[in-house]
Amino acid sequence: MNRKMNVMIVAESQSYLLVSLQSKLEQMDCKVFNLTADPNLISRVKEHMDLLFLMADENLLAQNSGLIYLKDKTVEEHIPVFVTGDEENLEAIRNGVFVHSIQREFPRPINVGEVAEYLCEYMENYGKQNKKKILVVDDSGMVLRSVEEWLGADYEIFMANSGMMAIKYLTGNRPDLILLDYEMPVVDGSQVLEMIRTDPEFSDMPIIFLTGKSDKESVQKVMALKPDGYLLKTMPPDQIRRAVAEFFEKKRAKDEHYGL
Repeated sequence: MNRKMNVMIVAESQSYLLVSLQSKLEQMDCKVFNLTADPNLISRVKEHMDLLFLMADENLLAQNSGLIYLKDKTVEEHIPVFVTGDEENLEAIRNGVFVHSIQREFPRPINVGEVAEYLCEYMENYGKQNKKKILVVDDSGMVLRSVEEWLGADYEIFMANSGMMAIKYLTGNRPDLILLDYEMPVVDGSQVLEMIRTDPEFSDMPIIFLTGKSDKESVQKVMALKPDGYLLKTMPPDQIRRAVAEFFEKKRAKDEHYGL
């Protein structure tokens, strides 16, 4: 793998199975976090998780608040979930808070080596599921293609060439960030921002304006709308990539500080 995969194993008790799986994953160059379902412990982990593995038993199933916290975290950060346990515990996890979130179940007994190989192969093939989703809104096809080229290696990019198309996209999707052109015909960026901010479901949606004007008056006009930032289209690609990465890093640190 190109980098270490961060795996969070959540179990309420230590066992030979857990230790063996952790050891095998570490041999395959993974960084493993072995934790109980305690929101306080989990929130202290600074690294982004690539994968969550649940060791399901009666003790884990009793940790309702911890499981809800994990479910919210995996949904928000697009973290795939895997679980092992006996059939009764698998059914409880399957029909509980993790309904629709589990990628695969591993009924016990399991072959630790085969499970570890499967997890690593899954991330090699479907690692894009961990990428943050960015909706880029601009009436210029050239700008859309350029941003996709600049950011596509690190993020899932979705494109809309008008304000109304962006609103339509949001009816069925929730990106992690919107890069929004300030000047567009018919429905401009300020109108799109206003429509998003007045919708309770999307009022906290991060929005960064894209603008081609860098004069003081234009910048003040953009920032008066209180977006989460602005980027100049004329910035070098490396600078835009760095700005987006820094935005997500600051957001992650803020979420951790407030226990989100």
